[in-house]
Amino acid sequence: MALKTWKPFLTVISLQFGYAGLSIIAKFALDRGMSPHVLAAYRHIVATIFIAPFAFFLDRKVRPKMTLPIFFKIALLGLLEPTIDQNLYYTGMKYTSATFTAAMTNVLPAFAFLMAWIFRLEKVNIRKIHSQAKILGTVVTVGGAMLMTVVKGPLVPLPWVNPNDSHQDSSNPGVTPDLTKGALLIAIGCICWAGFVNLQAITLKSYPVELSLTAYICLMGSIESTIVALFIERGNPSAWAIQLDSKLLAAVYGGVICSGVGYYVQGVIMKTRGPVFVTAFNPLSMVIVAILGSIILAEVMYLGRILGAIVIVLGLYSVLWGKSKDEPSNSFSDMDIELPRSTPQVVTFSLNANTETDTMDASVVTSRHNTNESV
Repeated sequence: MALKTWKPFLTVISLQFGYAGLSIIAKFALDRGMSPHVLAAYRHIVATIFIAPFAFFLDRKVRPKMTLPIFFKIALLGLLEPTIDQNLYYTGMKYTSATFTAAMTNVLPAFAFLMAWIFRLEKVNIRKIHSQAKILGTVVTVGGAMLMTVVKGPLVPLPWVNPNDSHQDSSNPGVTPDLTKGALLIAIGCICWAGFVNLQAITLKSYPVELSLTAYICLMGSIESTIVALFIERGNPSAWAIQLDSKLLAAVYGGVICSGVGYYVQGVIMKTRGPVFVTAFNPLSMVIVAILGSIILAEVMYLGRILGAIVIVLGLYSVLWGKSKDEPSNSFSDMDIELPRSTPQVVTFSLNANTETDTMDASVVTSRHNTNESV
């Protein structure tokens, strides 16, 4: 029972470690000249090759019939996150750092709430305290992202980092760091990611097979992102060259862990716990990336970015707290529902036979434990 209770928590935490690992590996590959558009394409090609056999064999008896509306939803899912979000995310990371990118993605739950509110998928009552918390949290989260972008502040010294030997500044001389451009690209990507999360939850209602849906999303994402990469990198065939290095590792790791396994696990947990539970652990990835980024990539940290990240997390949990109050009590565990107590009853039957009519009459005597009366 304890393992069943903790399993969703451990799964989501493990997923955040996977996302954090990709941030470090992807930044390392991008700093060594890998095209962000080619990385997005390779990632989902690998994901399709990895997840498709599992979906084909394990879902062959339960896979629903593909309809035109479901196909359009899957095509849009493949466009929102695997194509648009990933291209903007990796491009924004190229202009900033792994830590900055991980911190900026914490605006995702706020954007998801705002989008659901605009399309009336989210109920908001201004007079309710939890609705006020969601609105205030959204504003605070966006403000934290702006604080990270605008305010740099003094350098925060870390004992294992030499500020004069920054990996970010030396490894990729062809790209000038630009926090404003990078933050804008990552923010637009998070908007697409928020749309992806909402649409995935909607699609699972009409196509409730997480494994097959993941395979189709990866397939559509690989096709669409490859078309985008071919267009942007036209006339540059060397961008597609790949060897046994960090570029190959980023594509394989991202495809298997973050797209193949990630989309599937996200869909499973979303059906049982909801999107609030999934997004609640995003700050964990930011902390992991900040630590690993300073050690592996020698990324320096500034006070303004740390304060902005703290503000984002505070706004995030304000949104999550307000959203949690909207969840019905029966969406978590039946054990959380207190059933009304009933008084034990003893029922006896007295049978009287009537030989003339061959019928029997039953008289019921009910006695309660808390009274001495007989009815």
